[in-house]
Amino acid sequence: MAFRFEELSIWQKAFQLANEINLLSDDFPKKEMYSLSSQIKRAADSVVLNITEGSTGQTKPEFRRF
Repeated sequence: MAFRFEELSIWQKAFQLANEINLLSDDFPKKEMYSLSSQIKRAADSVVLNITEGSTGQTKPEFRRF
């Protein structure tokens, strides 16, 4: 059973982008591992999580408006 937000194309695109960013940032220099790399990964994950959080616990009309 899928959650409602998983059907949103914007969530799917954000999830795919976050995965791509995680893969790309693995190739960053080691000195960036805990600064730039970490910040980029957290920012990408935040988009996915905000869409997820904003879509839960809503009635169908609220979800459509969201």
